[in-house]
Formats: sequence, structure tokens, C-alpha cells
Amino acid sequence: MRHGKKHNHLGRTDSHRKAMLANMASSLIEHKRITTTLAKAKALRVYVEPIITKAKNDTTHSRRTVFSYLQSKDAVTVLFREIAEKVANRPGGYTRIIKLENRLGDNAEMALIELVDYNTVYGKDTAAAPAKKATRRRGGAGKGKTAEAATAEVTPADEAVVAENPAEETPATETPAADEVSNKEDQAEKGE
Repeated sequence: MRHGKKHNHLGRTDSHRKAMLANMASSLIEHKRITTTLAKAKALRVYVEPIITKAKNDTTHSRRTVFSYLQSKDAVTVLFREIAEKVANRPGGYTRIIKLENRLGDNAEMALIELVDYNTVYGKDTAAAPAKKATRRRGGAGKGKTAEAATAEVTPADEAVVAENPAEETPATETPAADEVSNKEDQAEKGE
């Protein structure tokens, strides 16, 4: 029975495991993401997140404590200068584990572990970028408006675009999308 046994020993002695996790944590801090096995990534997350939390408080004592875990002056410097200020407002959850394909040699489960604030794919910029697009419906322009009034209407955003590019002015009544729809309907009628 494994009552209360929380740590994955990763098939290593205590000193080997601590040295390996220290090296992996230093690599993660310096490179912002590393690829390793899933079991090591999960063990590294438990190891490195308290260290990052400790780095939020930039005192001599916290620097010495973090150095005792990492054993790398370069990693400690990067942690306290760059990473600590990026994660200052984050209340935990500094790392993300993404599962990858199994390794070819031994079919081991692989994973990518990365610092959350350094990923541009899942960042705040991309989350805010996609704006809601206007949808077009076939039945008409909408309630209370005729089709001509809807096509003749110009929005303030359209006016700003026209003001920026006066050479490319086009009448608001011409809509190539409406012409394409009518052409498709004509072709469908002829085909039937």
C-alpha cells in the first residue's frame, strides 16, 4: 500500500533525482520551455512552481533559498530579473504541460513544459484579437429595413477606411458578396 506517498521517485536515488530536477528547472527558466517525458514534467512542475513563487519576493534570503535548489547563478538571475516581474500578478499556475506524441525509441509519453507567460500562442493578445464578425442571412437585411437601405448604410468604421484611402472609394450600394449570392442562385436554378 502507498499510503501518503506523494512523490514520484522516477526510478532514481534521492541525490540523482534532486540533481536532475535542479538541472531541468534551470533549463526551463533559461529557455522558457523544454521537452521531456510526461512523468518528469509533472515532477518538475511540483519542483519549480514554489521556486517561482519564492522569486516574487526579491530579498537576499529568497535568492539564497532559490540558489540552494537551482545551483545555477545564471538561472537565479534570470528568474529574479525577468520571470518574477512577469508573474508578479499571477497567483500560481506558472507552468503548462502539453502532451506530445510518444517517443519513437521506447514509446515513452512525451510532454512539453513551458512557462505560461512566455507563450505567444495562448497569450492575451491572441485571445482579444478575434472580433465578432457580422453574419449575413439570406432572407433579408433585418427587421424593419429593406434590402436597399441595408446595403446603402455606411458604418463609421467604413467611413474611417474611406477617409484613409480616398483613391479606393467605392459606392456603398455595390456589394460583390450580394452579386456572388445571386449568381449562385441563378446557377442553381439553371442546374435543376
